[in-house]
Amino acid sequence: MERRNYRHVEVRRVAGALGAELHGVDLAQDLDDDVIGEIRQAWLDNLVVFFRAQKIRPARRLAFARRLGEPMAYPQLTGLPDYPMITPVMKLETERNNFGGVWHSHTTYLQVPPMASMLYAIELPPVGGDTEFANQYLAYETLSDGMRAMLVGLTGVSSSMKAEASKTREDRLKAAGQEVKPLEAEHPIVRTHPETGRKALYLNIGHTAKIKGWTEKESAGLLAFLFEHQIRPEFTCRFRWQPGSLALWDNRCAMHNAINDYHGYRRILHRITLAGDRPA
Repeated sequence: MERRNYRHVEVRRVAGALGAELHGVDLAQDLDDDVIGEIRQAWLDNLVVFFRAQKIRPARRLAFARRLGEPMAYPQLTGLPDYPMITPVMKLETERNNFGGVWHSHTTYLQVPPMASMLYAIELPPVGGDTEFANQYLAYETLSDGMRAMLVGLTGVSSSMKAEASKTREDRLKAAGQEVKPLEAEHPIVRTHPETGRKALYLNIGHTAKIKGWTEKESAGLLAFLFEHQIRPEFTCRFRWQPGSLALWDNRCAMHNAINDYHGYRRILHRITLAGDRPA
């Protein structure tokens, strides 16, 4: 990663592959454009950035998000009554399945999937409930020349109904009396990041069901290899949540996985999703 001189924020990398904590910033305040510019640059360089001990109300979280992009509604899930663009992400003490407990990039089953996600800790278990992130630039760049050549032009078919990711979403919708609607989209398996110009793998076990033009059986072998490859430990970092923690990650080049290791305890976070563009 390129080393930069930051004047307004302190950037502490958390792993060799991706991830950095940003210090010296109070997100509850109106931030100068120069500060926002450095936050955005650190985010592009590190794929996911973390802020600690932030006391920031929903309106201020939305205001900060709008300095970075355009908040969008999360498909099929209801946001907070007064802030529909903020979606609760929760597991109750009586539940066994968590939300997002599989490696994925958010909502790749949309024709125009999101650019970024911002998650803020509200209530946490005494231990557990960490989130892992994986660098998909590295996942692509460490493939052999032959494999990269084979992936050129391949398109993945993403579905909202893949069992690995749909369990808890279906539970939430049914509890609210809402209908589960299948959504599907096609995106290149290798995408070029519109801001950095770097290529990244863009598929995930949570949503990618098959390769376009291939049968599911034909797709299974290649997808299984890529799903395993793209989460190799050396591509990852792990974030331990604390009260007031906020994470901001780039869905275009990073995947994440919410670890489900805190049965019997409540975990509540609030998510804001930022609109993106069509992968290419």
